[in-house]
Amino acid sequence: MMNNSIKKQIKALKVEYDKLRKGKESLLKIIDESELSESVFNSNAIENSTLTLKETERILLDLEVSRDVSVREVFEAKNLARVAEHIKGKATETELSKETVVFLHKMLIGNIDDGIAGRFRKTGEYVRVGTHIAPAPEHIERMVEAILLEYVDDYDSYFADKIAKFHLDFETIHPFCDGNGRIGRVIINYQLMRLGFPSIIIRDKEKKTYYKSFGEYRDSKNTKTMEKVVALALTESFHKRITYLRGERIVSLADFAKTHKKSINSLINSARRQTISAFRERGVWKMGQPQK
Repeated sequence: MMNNSIKKQIKALKVEYDKLRKGKESLLKIIDESELSESVFNSNAIENSTLTLKETERILLDLEVSRDVSVREVFEAKNLARVAEHIKGKATETELSKETVVFLHKMLIGNIDDGIAGRFRKTGEYVRVGTHIAPAPEHIERMVEAILLEYVDDYDSYFADKIAKFHLDFETIHPFCDGNGRIGRVIINYQLMRLGFPSIIIRDKEKKTYYKSFGEYRDSKNTKTMEKVVALALTESFHKRITYLRGERIVSLADFAKTHKKSINSLINSARRQTISAFRERGVWKMGQPQK
């Protein structure tokens, strides 16, 4: 369970975000659009895609990429961007369902492997994640229905704890032959948007911690690490949006350190812990300064 100081921080940020966003939907839309390639790049990189952020940006803009990238990686980027765009409208309309999850998978894997797109694993289709062998195909449908029901019926748990637990359960089931991680991370954003929160980016740089959380959950039902991953990413997403909504001047953390004669390393550590209102853009830590 998330500790109270993190809950307080998230609550305060949400109040400020809701107050500032009124009448500024177009600005939030621009932030979302500018973040899309970063989100797609990170989610694919976690799955060992070789595309760089720059290449991902160019592919999403239908521009030439300087090296010979595989057709599969091009589709992985374009399809994931389409899925991310699709859920923006969808999340506010309807609660997450098994049908929605399957439909999102069809969008993600279509043109990559049509034989497995938009369906759960069938008899004889087994997958493993590291040393974890995912449940047998015949149990998948029932297990997915059970975690969806548990998520909707749980009125007592803190929202971010529920989302973290669902993600751990979903990835443990690994219902599809391919694309489980990417769909799982899309679902996190679906669940956040449905509750009026901004979307988050789980970054390839934090992959070690992210993967560690699955092992902890399988070995001892420990959900703490994943809760922290979600909370930190959400706090960062708030900090970025609030900085823009306030109309502050945005500077890199390196420049801030120089101007204020502070240690860049200690600032980056604070940024990683989200104890300062810093956020990343294209992998660079930044923060807002009041306009002079």
